[in-house]
Amino acid sequence: MSITLNEAPPTSQTWFGSFWATAIGKKAVMALTGVFLFGWIFLHMFGNLKVYFGPEHYNNYAKFLITMGSPLLGEKWALWASRSLLIIATILHVWAATSLTLMNQAARPVGYRRREYIKGDYAARTMRCGGVIIFLFVIYHLLHLTTGTLHPNFIEHDVYHNFVTGFQVWWASAIYIVANLALGLHLYHGLWSMFNSLGLNNPKFNSWKRVFATVFALVITIGNLSFPISVLIGIVR
Repeated sequence: MSITLNEAPPTSQTWFGSFWATAIGKKAVMALTGVFLFGWIFLHMFGNLKVYFGPEHYNNYAKFLITMGSPLLGEKWALWASRSLLIIATILHVWAATSLTLMNQAARPVGYRRREYIKGDYAARTMRCGGVIIFLFVIYHLLHLTTGTLHPNFIEHDVYHNFVTGFQVWWASAIYIVANLALGLHLYHGLWSMFNSLGLNNPKFNSWKRVFATVFALVITIGNLSFPISVLIGIVR
């Protein structure tokens, strides 16, 4: 039996598999999926602003989302395609975040006696907890206003009615308010981390990254919070 010392060990791992196994690869996946998720969240909030134009305008907008696209593929195909992409992006985002957490725990199995938050802020320290809150909220949101399973007075195809009657329940509005506050913190820190993960880290424009992350998170948070609050105080009825 002969042994060749210069022979490389066989491997079946692809380049993507090798890249994914690293912390940098997982951060890149989180950043790229984050870009898609941030864009979807903004469009979702912006579209819901049409509720302030009245029931006819809002219901027509909902009908457009259902019927848009090629008639050959039937109704809702574009809507379900976007939802499928959203689900895939969310799974990859959560998977990368969980993998990074496990890698960090494995690297330091014994925790610090006293954790010092010198550079971290509140948003950074609550990213994991906020992510869990957002994930649970998305499930509730789908069962509440999409399928109507948890809605007390759901009417098929009357999106405006479901919107108003859903938020008239105070505890349902409270869930939306708490979840969107968590989402705002998540967006703020997530945008900042996304820029760094994509290599956009330069002292010349770091201040602009902070401004953009702050403004974007505030716009989304204020827009989303306005929906349950406007129903509770009677602006939308």
